[in-house]
Amino acid sequence: MSELLSLTERLVAQVSLTPNDAGCQNILLEYLKPLGFETEWIYDGEDDLRVTNTWSIRKSKHPNSSATDKVFNSKTLVFAGHTDVVPTGPISKWDSDPFTPSYREGHLYGRGTSDMKSSLAAMVLATKAFYDNCPNPSLNIAFLITSDEEGPATGGTVKVCDALKHRSEKLDWCIVGEPTAVEKTGDMIKNGRRGTLSGKLVIKGIQGHIAYPQLAKNPIHLFAPAMNELVNTVWDKGNDYFQPTSWQISNIHAGTGASNVIPGECVVDFNFRFCTESSVESLQSRVHAVLDHYSLEYDLKWTLGGMPFITEEGDLVQAVRQAIKDVCLIDTELSTSGGTSDGRFISRICNQVIELGPPNSTIHKINERVRIEDLEKLKDVYYQIILSLNSISQASLATP
Repeated sequence: MSELLSLTERLVAQVSLTPNDAGCQNILLEYLKPLGFETEWIYDGEDDLRVTNTWSIRKSKHPNSSATDKVFNSKTLVFAGHTDVVPTGPISKWDSDPFTPSYREGHLYGRGTSDMKSSLAAMVLATKAFYDNCPNPSLNIAFLITSDEEGPATGGTVKVCDALKHRSEKLDWCIVGEPTAVEKTGDMIKNGRRGTLSGKLVIKGIQGHIAYPQLAKNPIHLFAPAMNELVNTVWDKGNDYFQPTSWQISNIHAGTGASNVIPGECVVDFNFRFCTESSVESLQSRVHAVLDHYSLEYDLKWTLGGMPFITEEGDLVQAVRQAIKDVCLIDTELSTSGGTSDGRFISRICNQVIELGPPNSTIHKINERVRIEDLEKLKDVYYQIILSLNSISQASLATP
């Protein structure tokens, strides 16, 4: 068995249901500490809800400096990921225990094999191979690992990024190991994500007997024309990087449970997935304008889950493209589709963020799995990216 599969197995065997790390980060540090990484632990919450975060970094020194010299200002590459996983669902529906790694037909099965313990293993071992072959590099390498990505994501990466921003830590490039491929490793990467903005809308009416509608005000009926307009609104047309902003209702509920009672209020949960062509303020004002146009009495509470971000063509995208071409023999597709990721937090302090991981077709599903071939190629891609970015960092140090 390869070292990569062995490490992935160890991680998958840990029952790290969000936000519990279950010792996964200590396993990864067994590999990073001997390489010279210094680690800072950052916690949030208590007991069963405690979030575990680690920031580990090895900084390079100028090739001509002595061991006692200060760290030279090399560029920094961050590998980011999460050790927490979603619940398994009914274990009886799995073909094998979700936390007992097993192999069938060239795949490794288990919860977290694709999302995203395999990426973490590949990142760590690619880094180990790099230092084995380049003991005095010109590149700083860091790992930002959290156990709060699959949950609320309020005590995880965002907390680490706040701490790094407070002390003006400079990050140049970041690779998030989220599963991004469609059919095979390298066929798609994410160079950005849409923003997410949610609303909880309460339409107020007057409760009454359903046989006497003139004595009541039905909030469902009152909201219907506004809902139709909101559903059919074109919020923007998107751009070269993003599809158009969408508005979707996730839940509508009202009523007392009796079929002969007009409800006194109607609660509507909705969400925007928005691109850089719309702002939070513009979306909020347009929704309020529609509701006000129909003279609705309402309360509306907003929750901003994350801002959109984009990484345009540059050092990182070019290095990733070339590494995928060299290892996987394919041209990758840049995409901003899908849900949110911790990249939305990292992009606040790092201008170049991409997501690159194995195929995502089985994530969060029964019998989650990763193809062994995809995993081995992923490690090699990460390794080639490190080599390329180390060369860029070395060249920048040589520039006056």
